[in-house]
Amino acid sequence: MKTKLILVEGLPGSGKSTTAKLVHEILTERKINAELFFEGNLDHPADYDGVACLAASQLEHLLSSSSDYKEVLLANVIEKNGSYLIPYQKNSKKLSEELIHTLSKFDIYELPLERNIELITERWFEFAKAAAAEQKTYIFECCFIQNPVTMGLVKYNAPKYQIIEYVQKLAASVKQLNPILIYVDQDHIDYSFRKAVMERPEDWSKGFISYYTEQGYGKDHNLAGLEGTLQVLKARQSLEKEIFDALQIKKTIVNNSSFDLDNFKLKLQSAAGFTD
Repeated sequence: MKTKLILVEGLPGSGKSTTAKLVHEILTERKINAELFFEGNLDHPADYDGVACLAASQLEHLLSSSSDYKEVLLANVIEKNGSYLIPYQKNSKKLSEELIHTLSKFDIYELPLERNIELITERWFEFAKAAAAEQKTYIFECCFIQNPVTMGLVKYNAPKYQIIEYVQKLAASVKQLNPILIYVDQDHIDYSFRKAVMERPEDWSKGFISYYTEQGYGKDHNLAGLEGTLQVLKARQSLEKEIFDALQIKKTIVNNSSFDLDNFKLKLQSAAGFTD
């Protein structure tokens, strides 16, 4: 296997996490050095999860108004092209709830879309440069298509072309890693999402529904509740398939509608070329 990056994508409840685990299992069985990063990993090498981005003046004001935590903040701040990054979630135990709340307003995934694209694309490029020199295959769950679509469509309802270009920029930045995209599909999005809602904590579904219907596409289309969230997911599914078709990288779609783990693993091995 020549790839150094396997990207696993799909809608919530489609089985992305399970697929990513199976990919890691398959590579391990083939004695390939592989590392798996799930959504929300605070040490993700190509993403910024729980990281605030501040201008110099904003950092100065923060330090002056949070003097009790000045030492912690300065010990963890990262200067990047005139901006200052603070991984506040990773250091949450050392910070007050009030300070975490303040920093969350500057989260990279709360920034204007253009600035988010700039920072994330740069992050992916830096990751690719480092990964190219390593003897390792990385497996990423959902940050390649899901994050740009969530920002572009769900949060901002940005023009379709801008969201597609965002993902294409990420693809271009990791081209040297010969990436493989595995898109996990479901025949019945309603069933798979309702199944996810039933299986996950209530706080997850409440937060998800709020995020999907109270801003961006959902708000612009006056959508609400579980049914409204499903409408946003269908719009997202349509856009993600358009993005998938436009990408010029090795890619495959695997259907996980049966939720049959053993058969799905065999299907995955064949579809992604892991039997070569």
